[in-house]
Amino acid sequence: MTTWIRKTSSLGIAAFFGFAIAIAINAMAERPADVNGDIPLEQLRTYSDVLDRVRSDYVDDISEGELIENSIRGMISELDPHSGYLDDEEFKSLRESTSGEFGGLGIQVGMKDGVLTVIAPIDDTPAKRAGLEAGDKIIRIDGELTQDMDLEEAVKRMRGKPDTDIDLTIAREGEKKPLEFTITRAIIKTESVKHELLEPGMGYIRVSQFQSRTVEQMHKALDALVEENEDEALKGLVLDLRNNPGGVLDGSVEMVDAFLEEGQIVYTKGRVADAKMSFEASNGDRLDGAPIVVLVNGGSASASEIVAGALQDSGRALVIGEKTFGKGSVQSIMPLSNGGALRLTTARYYTPSGRSIQAEGITPDVTVHQLKVSDIEDVFSISEASLAGHLTNGDSDMMDAIKQAEGDEDDEEREPLVIRDYQLYEALNMLKGMVIVSKNTHR
Repeated sequence: MTTWIRKTSSLGIAAFFGFAIAIAINAMAERPADVNGDIPLEQLRTYSDVLDRVRSDYVDDISEGELIENSIRGMISELDPHSGYLDDEEFKSLRESTSGEFGGLGIQVGMKDGVLTVIAPIDDTPAKRAGLEAGDKIIRIDGELTQDMDLEEAVKRMRGKPDTDIDLTIAREGEKKPLEFTITRAIIKTESVKHELLEPGMGYIRVSQFQSRTVEQMHKALDALVEENEDEALKGLVLDLRNNPGGVLDGSVEMVDAFLEEGQIVYTKGRVADAKMSFEASNGDRLDGAPIVVLVNGGSASASEIVAGALQDSGRALVIGEKTFGKGSVQSIMPLSNGGALRLTTARYYTPSGRSIQAEGITPDVTVHQLKVSDIEDVFSISEASLAGHLTNGDSDMMDAIKQAEGDEDDEEREPLVIRDYQLYEALNMLKGMVIVSKNTHR
């Protein structure tokens, strides 16, 4: 192997970094007292030398601007999986996604253990309809390995013009070989809140992500549930945050505040004063103390973990389901002069009891795994049919309902809740029990 060693220089880059180093020296004198350490001038000179050599000796011609922008991306991406540099197009896409309308697949992704991972597919989007699941590892995008892609580059590749296709290769736990998906992009218009009256007095609200209008939509859903309940107050509520990847912090804080009379909701810790925040509940509980069950799973992240953790710590709700994702860091969006922005992790979230959500997640009060129809059949067969001399009772009616549903797969609405959504079925049962206990307590 031949090693080429050259002493080359580019007047443009040398002049630029000579100027940058001079600025760095001046900045050291003006550095705020609360920031420790000096700017390493020797490493700045090394950086200048490396940039100079890449520009002059690299096999392809790359502009100085592209090299500098790539170095910025590399610097930020090495900090943690959630920090990133956004160019003007990426910054625009970020603003669109938090406002509730954007183009793409409808999927929230992040880096987990260095692998591009699905945090959650968003309800009623191409990704959800295609069958992507929380925890899926995206190993190829249109045939290209994602191993060396940063998060921003991967997101950029997955977005595109509506009605265009994208091929994703997925590694899924429990599958022996990768899964192939072809998904057609679409304009993603998301209504983040859905509601349903499960039974008289028993409300259900599904929150798929936290946007700027999410809490407003939730209040409308609560009003609609009361109306559907013949204008009678709800006896209890199931709040479904499964596969909710998070979103706007204010939305999660306001949602908790809607159900708490007082107390802390969440607080953050960071290095600078602006990163240290605490959010408190104000007077007023939309449900007047009626029991709440919060449903979570491994796709519940960030803002949804704040809601679950706050309601759990305050004793206001019972959290059931599966352990959450564990994304408990705060990203501040800092607009830049070039029209782009810096997304920088500036703090960590803590629940009212002092638990850090980051890399830990929220552990449910009651663990309930989602079951398949075959699993449910096994449960019933063990508890009933396997007993010698067993008596017939209400469980036989449930089995009849299950068999009827199996024979009519096209009509999902006719399926019993235990088949449609086992976790929700268990949540409803627990909510009923909480309502009974609450009534007995207040007698």
